[in-house]
Amino acid sequence: MVKLQKSSLKSPLNSYAKYSALGFQMAGIIFLALFVGLKLDEFLELKNPVFTVLLTLSGLGFALFYMFKQILKK
Repeated sequence: MVKLQKSSLKSPLNSYAKYSALGFQMAGIIFLALFVGLKLDEFLELKNPVFTVLLTLSGLGFALFYMFKQILKK
């Protein structure tokens, strides 16, 4: 049986864990912005979901910014 070196096995696992965590963080940012927007619209009793749309799009923008910042980080 061929033994793999620890560094060759560790690298793909680290990469997988890094990008999986990044995906969960992005989803968390977007869902948090969505939740806050929904609660603001509910609290202010607005007819149209203004804060939901604005905060969700802002959360998406921030999540993309965070993703690019983490990917380009060495």
